[in-house]
Order: sequence, then structure tokens, then C-alpha cells
Amino acid sequence: MANIRRRRQHHKNRTMATNATGPAASAPSRARQRAAARPISASLALGPTHEGVIEQSHDRCAALGLSRIERPDHAPLGRPDLAVARERNRRLHDHAAPVMEMLAEQIVGTESMVVLCDSTGTIIHSIGDDDFLSRASKVALQPGVNWSEQAKGTNAIGTALIVESPTLVHADDHFMHANHFLTCSAAPILDPRGHVLGVLDVTGDQRSYHPHTMALVKMSARMIENHWLSDDQRNAMRLHFHSRPEFIDTLMEGILAVAPDGRIVGANRSALEQLGLTGAALRQHNLGSLFGTTVGTLVDRFRSPLAAPMQVQTAQGRHVHIHARVNWSAWGSVPTVAVDSTAPARVAAQTTTPSDTPSDTPSAQAALAPWLTGDARVAAAVAKLQRVLDHRVPITIVGNTGTGKEWLARALHQTSARAARPLVVVRCAGLPAEGGGGLASMLAQAQGGTLLLDDVGQLPAAQQAVLLHLLDASDESAPDVALVCTSTRSLAQSRLRADLQHRLGGLAVTLPPLSERSDLPALAQRMLVELGHGPDSAHALALGPEALALLQAHHWPGNLRELHNTLRTAALLCGPGGKGKGQGQGQIRPEHLPDDLLGGRVAATASSPAQAPSQPQSLQALELQALQAAVDAAGGNIALAARRLGVGRNTIYRKLRWGPPGPERG
Repeated sequence: MANIRRRRQHHKNRTMATNATGPAASAPSRARQRAAARPISASLALGPTHEGVIEQSHDRCAALGLSRIERPDHAPLGRPDLAVARERNRRLHDHAAPVMEMLAEQIVGTESMVVLCDSTGTIIHSIGDDDFLSRASKVALQPGVNWSEQAKGTNAIGTALIVESPTLVHADDHFMHANHFLTCSAAPILDPRGHVLGVLDVTGDQRSYHPHTMALVKMSARMIENHWLSDDQRNAMRLHFHSRPEFIDTLMEGILAVAPDGRIVGANRSALEQLGLTGAALRQHNLGSLFGTTVGTLVDRFRSPLAAPMQVQTAQGRHVHIHARVNWSAWGSVPTVAVDSTAPARVAAQTTTPSDTPSDTPSAQAALAPWLTGDARVAAAVAKLQRVLDHRVPITIVGNTGTGKEWLARALHQTSARAARPLVVVRCAGLPAEGGGGLASMLAQAQGGTLLLDDVGQLPAAQQAVLLHLLDASDESAPDVALVCTSTRSLAQSRLRADLQHRLGGLAVTLPPLSERSDLPALAQRMLVELGHGPDSAHALALGPEALALLQAHHWPGNLRELHNTLRTAALLCGPGGKGKGQGQGQIRPEHLPDDLLGGRVAATASSPAQAPSQPQSLQALELQALQAAVDAAGGNIALAARRLGVGRNTIYRKLRWGPPGPERG
């Protein structure tokens, strides 16, 4: 450290002597001498790349004839010019302001300010620590002041605008001595085509430097970019992707905007990084040449909230998982255009005007179609939800594990006017017991979209206070989000504090367990369609009567999730290479179902054909067994058994009283 101090003092003396010589200070040779003598944040060990950026910036400042010891000009724009600059960047401000509020909360108490600049380096919005404001006024971190390199020398804002990448300028990295008490972390904000919109910056006292600040700034800049992309391409299909499916819906995901004809019309920075392409190179691709699929395929697959991410291979041979989101109200009247899947698309995009009430359009209703399969209680719940949708009423979906609470929440988001904006899922049970836990960041990500609080009753006590504070912000910074909660019990029966219950209170609906639903046959067939085995599929499957009877008799403790997994496994066993090959293929039979659905004797029949009875059981006998099993599972309650099976009570009375027909009755 003694060597560093000596080098800095030596450098200071050389700089003062050089500036005293007048115009000769701007000579390139003198600039190189100053750069050679200057220590570059040695104590931070930021690496050669950082040092190179700072040295090149200092060289540019010297070439501009700037003086290190002069007082920088802090005069802001006049009020009319500032008003023009703010109006020109209104959209940037609107996307950035809520993110800046969240970022300020993350760094509170660090004597720092959060600053937003336009593409010229002019501050258009700033918020910060009150303790730092008086000192910050000396360097004029208020709207209207320009922080380009030409005006202020080397600084994070101006340098980030030139290098177009995140930049840290710490202490005497600043060209001008007047700014040496600062530490600044800045990241450029890019539009979907890679053009610089502005810069997000955190500036504070250099003694409060923390390496995590740059990570927070970069994360916040990406939030703003993602919001801009979603807004800019609200009527495009948005593909969310990552090599690991669990990273979809996080800040690490890539997002592509796709036009109805398959052209790639926008991308976020993570998408470019994952694909290894520049923005210009990406625009030479279409959906077919990039991922080997079509718009129609994605529309058919992702209309349902049950659809899982699809794995595809990129043009560069990388495997990624994609999930498509579409503003159905805008796409309902837009036909997909066939294009060559191996060459860049040249078909002009068709434009549509979104409906003011997308939840009332037939195309928007497609997202809720899987829920309207004949059960009266589910239909009543969906009807209530549709009436309050898009009216900022908090929604709570109550139901047992596996009843489809999150699936329904995702369908509501797809149906709402916010379908083009993000859906952010907060796993309340997984949040830490103390600290912010990222709730502020998640709320910022959901700006303009939907915040889904999954299993809200498991939210730790400390996190409840954080969430309440974020939701009850002032009118100026209040989050623009739709709130949807899921819970296994009502809010009144949960462990949530009373004031948070009242904040989240609105419309609550309850999803019945699968064993009490009357639409199991239609629901099972709908799931087969979602699994790619519908009537129009090359691998069409249907439930045989024996298998359907067994499904109806089962209690389904895992509800929809258990049914979905059962049908997926049965489809695999019934398909090519499964037990159904060559006999009854295309129809799911009892031997394709798990043993716990079969019962001992039927399971033995399916697994050991050699031990099967000499006389195969008739369909009527199997039906009688299934009816009796349903009555036993209902504790002898005929009405409950009939409701679970979707048949009338008289049918059960009649069949159980008569029994199976004997040989003499044919």
C-alpha cells in the first residue's frame, strides 16, 4: 500500500505540473505519460480489462483537452430544455422509475444515489440517500446535468455510453480530481435491436464501495430492457428460453420476440449471449432456421397453461428449453404466414390493434378452455374470475395440492389484458426467513404484469412485512401489478398477519379435488390432447372403457397432477414399443395404468398372462368391480360415488342390485 500511495502522490505532482504548462497538456505524448504513471484502482484488483477501459478513457479526455484539476461545469439544462429531454425519454423513465425504486431499497444506507441518464449522458431522473444528497449536490447529480465524457471526463455514465458495456469508475479512476471521492457503477440500457437508450447508474461515496453494487445495477438494467421488450413487442409471440428449464422466468432467461410470419423482431441481451449471436446476425434468422419449428406448432402447444417447456436445438447445435407466450387477443385475427424454414423471412409482418377487453374475445378464452370441461363448481369459479379480471382485484385460488391452482393462475394471466407483460412467480415457502429475499426485485420484474404468490400462507413473518411495505408504496411508486395468490387454505385460516390478509383480500375461489369433480372423462381426454395424443394426432389415443372405469373409481390424492402423470405414463406404454403395440394400439387399457389403480387381481392379470383365469372377465364384470370400488372409496355414500364417477345414482343402484349378467342371459 505504501508503494501505491507513493505512486499516487508522484502522479498527482506530475499532473499538476503538466496542467500548469497550458495547451501542451493535451499532446498525445503527455497523455501517454500520464497514463503510464497513473495507478488504476490497484486495491480493487479489477483486472486488465477494467484497467484498459479506464486508460483508454483517460486518453480520450486528454485528447479533448480536459484538465484534471479544473472544476467541472455542473450547470443543468434550462427548464424548457430539460422538459424537452424528459418528454423525449418519457417511455424510458416510465419503465425505469419502478426499477430504480427497488434498486434504491436494495442499497439504502450506503450514501448512494440511483441515476438514470438518456443516450447523451443527461440525467433525467435521480433518487437517493438523503444523507448523500447534500454532498452529491457538489457534483450535481440532479436532472439536467450532463455526465458525458466530454463534459465530466472519465466517469461511469459517460464511459459506459462509449464502450456500451457495464462500467465501474472508482475513486481516482475519475479523470477529474473533483470526482475522486465518488464510486460509480453504470450499465447501458439497450433496446431490442441493440441501440443504447440510456444508462442506469449508482453513484456513492468511494468509501462505501461494495462489489455487489455492479451486479445489482446490471440486474436492474436487464429488468428495464425486458420491460421495454415486452412493451415494444406486446403483440408478438415471446419465446422465453434457457438451457436449463428452471431458469425460465428468471433474469437469466433469454427472450425473443417473433412476428406471426416467424421473423425474429426483437431479443434481450441474455438471448444474444445464449445464442452467441449479434443483433444483426439474429435478425437474419426466422423461427424455423433458428429453432427448427414453426409458429403454428408453438401456438398449438402453448395455448394451454398445462404445456411444459419444449426442448429444441438451435442453429448452432445448442439444446435449449423454450416456452411461448402470446397475447391471444391480438393474435386471434392474425393468421400465421408460411415461410421458408431454412432462409431469412421476407414476408411483411401484419399488424393488429389489441382489443380493449381481451378477456371477452374467443381467442383469449382459449387459455381457459381446459378448465371448462363440464364440472359445475369449476365453471362457476372461472366465471367469477372472468368478471373481476382486469379490474385490479386481488385474487386467491384455494385448493388441495395438485388441483391446478398455478395452472389456473397462468391461464388467467394469458387471458388478461396483461398477457403481453411478465408473469412472475414467487415461491413463498422457499423465501428466507429474514431479509428482503428478492421480493423487491420480483415485484419490479412483474411491473405491468402479474405477480403470482404461490403458497402464500407459507410466507415467513419477516417477508410478510417486506411484501406489505412494497405493495403499500406511495401513489408515485405504487407497483402496477395484478396480484394472484394460491393457497391450500383460506387467507383467514393462514398464518398471514391480518393487515396483509386485508391487502391481499379480494375474490377467493376454491377448486374442488379431482375425486369430487364430475368431468373426469372429458378432463382426461383434454389432457391426452395436451400431451400430443389428440384425435388429429399421428399418435392418437383414447381411454378404453375398462381403463376409464378404473380412473373414475380411483380416489386421486394427487389430483390433476397425478392424473396428468398417469396419462403421460400410460401413453408411453401404449405407444410404439409399449405393451399395446400390435394389439389395441391407440387405446389405453388397464395394463397401461399404474398398479395402485388396478387392484390386486386385475394387476396380476395384467402382469402375468400365464396366471390369468381360464375364462376372461366380461366388460360388465369389470364395470361392476369399478362401481363397487367407487362406493367403498366413498364410505358407502352412493351420491358421492355417483358424483365422482359422473353417473346418476340410479345407475349405481340398478347395476349393483342386478349384478353382472349370467351365461344364460348372454
